[in-house]
Amino acid sequence: MDKGILYVVATPIGNLEDITLRALRILKEADLIACEDTRVARKLLSRYGIETPTISYFQHSKISKTERIIRELLDGKNVALTTDAGTPGISDPGNILVAEAAENGIKTEPIPGPSALTECFRNQRAKIRFYGVSATQKRKKKIFSRGRGNKIPRRFLRIAPSLHKKP
Repeated sequence: MDKGILYVVATPIGNLEDITLRALRILKEADLIACEDTRVARKLLSRYGIETPTISYFQHSKISKTERIIRELLDGKNVALTTDAGTPGISDPGNILVAEAAENGIKTEPIPGPSALTECFRNQRAKIRFYGVSATQKRKKKIFSRGRGNKIPRRFLRIAPSLHKKP
């Protein structure tokens, strides 16, 4: 039997209409939704007529909840992981479930959505410089040096790995 997929689904930050069509499809097609607070998730799910069963998965969840979700995935069920707002795993226990899934050879697929960081920059009208990072250490050091040399405040410096670099 094939293992299921753990979908890490970003949810709206405030406005329920700020959700992607892909996220809605995944939430509808999943066998189970592991959510930070079922009451908060129910508002979103009800709005879009999604009747997928839910299970609470939050900071104080017992290990048994993680084990139950992993069992479902190992049994071939697809599980969508959500948080109350934003992307799971940033300020909630989603990273624990993702790590357990990886240890069990379960595929994890991110479903991107709204970004608080993007909104913060957009609303502050901050001048942002984006530096992509090449695969070489020498090049990384050079980019970091340039960033400091241009007197870019650290809070506005964003370094992202190359999409073409293999981990």
